[in-house]
Amino acid sequence: QVQFVESGGGLVQPGGSLRLSCAASGFAFSVRSMGWYRQAPGKQRELLAGITTAGVTYYADSQKGRFTISRDNRRSMVYLQMNNLKPEDTAVYYCNFYRTVGGIRYDYWGQGTQVTVSS
Repeated sequence: QVQFVESGGGLVQPGGSLRLSCAASGFAFSVRSMGWYRQAPGKQRELLAGITTAGVTYYADSQKGRFTISRDNRRSMVYLQMNNLKPEDTAVYYCNFYRTVGGIRYDYWGQGTQVTVSS
């Protein structure tokens, strides 16, 4: 059974930093690209960053330069380092991978971790 456990969220002041962690299990982690998403109240879930099995990273244009995604295949972990946080970064953050079977995409999510940026 696929399972993600996200952690590392919390309350941080504007300009601060957080490092989110995601512990993955139940699938072959090392052969899957992974992503971090977030969902703010009243908004759609959005992709922030992704990392391939080879460690190639990609970022949403709005996050370039502030967020860094990384992974540890030995520990089946994926991380999101977030710097210079802003109030608009307040959201629930999720790690993700997806499979495509017969042309249908299946997404897998954890329970998320809340990030609140406020003074």
